[in-house]
This record gives sequence, C-alpha cells and structure tokens, in this order.
Amino acid sequence: MDIATIIGLVLGISLVLGSIAMGGGGGLTPFINVPSMMITIGGSFAAVLINFPLPKVLGLFGVVKNCFTHKLPTPIAVVDEFKEFAAVVRRDGILALEKNMEEISDPFMRRGLEMVVGGNSREDIQHVLEIEIAYIEQRHQSGKKLMESIACAAPAFGMIGTLIGLVQMLRTLDDPSQIGGGMATALLTTLYGALIANLFCIPLAGKLESRSGEELLIRELMTTGMVALVDGQTPRALEERLLAFISPNHRPIYQDAA
Repeated sequence: MDIATIIGLVLGISLVLGSIAMGGGGGLTPFINVPSMMITIGGSFAAVLINFPLPKVLGLFGVVKNCFTHKLPTPIAVVDEFKEFAAVVRRDGILALEKNMEEISDPFMRRGLEMVVGGNSREDIQHVLEIEIAYIEQRHQSGKKLMESIACAAPAFGMIGTLIGLVQMLRTLDDPSQIGGGMATALLTTLYGALIANLFCIPLAGKLESRSGEELLIRELMTTGMVALVDGQTPRALEERLLAFISPNHRPIYQDAA
C-alpha cells in the first residue's frame, strides 16, 4: 500500500473541505450542485469514452488501483535473490533452479527462470524479456494517458458548465429568484473541474509514471540477472553487475547490510 498517495489525497480533500467549513455561508450545502456534477463528471467520462476503446475505459479502476498498491520488490531484494540463484547454479548446476521457481509469484521472474532452466541462449532470453518490458511500458503509458485525458477534459467541461450557467443567468435577469441557480452552476462546474484535474487526475498520472519507472528498472534488473546466470557468473561478479541498477547513494547501505 502506498501511504504517500493516501496521505496526499486525504490531506488535499481535508484542506478543501476545511476551508469551505471555516468560510461559513452554509457549510458544504452551497457547494453541492447536481447539474454541475452532471456536466463536469459526466462530460469528462463521455470524452474519455470517445477518446479510448471501451476495454481501456473499463480498466480505469485497475489503473487507479496501481497508484495505491506497490507489489514490486526493491532492487536490493532482487540483487539478493539473484545472488542466491547464482550460488545454487555454482553449486548444483543450472537445472537446480527449477526448485526455486515454486516460491516465485512474479510472472516476469518466473518466465525468465523457465527460459534459463530450459537452456535458452542469452540472446533469446534477453530478446524475449525485452519485448515483455516494451509491452509493460506501453500498458503503463496507456493508463497514464487515460488519467491525463480526464485531467484535460474536466476543466474544459467545467468551463462549458460555466458558460451554460451564465447563459441561464442572463436569460433570467428579470427574475432574481433564478439568478442564484444559474450563478451556482456557472461557478461550481469550474470548481469541480479544477478539483478533479489538479487534486486527482494530474497527481495520479504522475504517480503512474513514477510506478512505471520503478517497474521498468526492476524488469531490466531481472533481465540482466537472467543473462548473468546463463553466463555462469559467480555470485560476487553477478552482484557487482547488478549493483549498477542501484543508486550510488544506496550502495554503501546495501554493502554494509551484506
């Protein structure tokens, strides 16, 4: 679970609601307007449906879920795991890795080890895993673009709602009782659009980009580890090779722990 995402959302929502409550004027009730929500939220969703295929739109909740969950191992944990694999290969041969696959839940790692145990060449293993990495990156970019599309559409439909509210208000200037409703729609749609874009979609798109970078680094690290196993490198040589993927600031910490 990503605590930073949860803290950021809770803090942002709390600050907005707190400022509304402290401002007086009826509390939250004046800021709830169903027509404004219909224009902003409904319009944004309609724009996304036009912009993306239906299966990708239906996968929106899965995309958002990736911002809150963190299932990847750390680079240091992966280096330690490959050191153990190298020790097993050094002691019992490469076929002995088949026993270790039962404990591996990561599909990418499992597939790589299956190819290593299956006797595939280093070129074949590297080629196949790099194709998988490319498709992982493509899926991540698709999810990021989906969130960015909502972030662009929400303020635009907020402006559309503002124009609708102003038109309604100007048509009823002779009836003061109708001015308030038109003005509320005009202002609240802009507010809703700004909140959706700047508090939710843009930050979540940034989180997805960060998650993508982290996963691609882990996958590249695993690919290099698979190739090193096929090359028959010693645990120490493999460790030195994989440490290149770890930030120089973290290497002394890792080496002290080792």
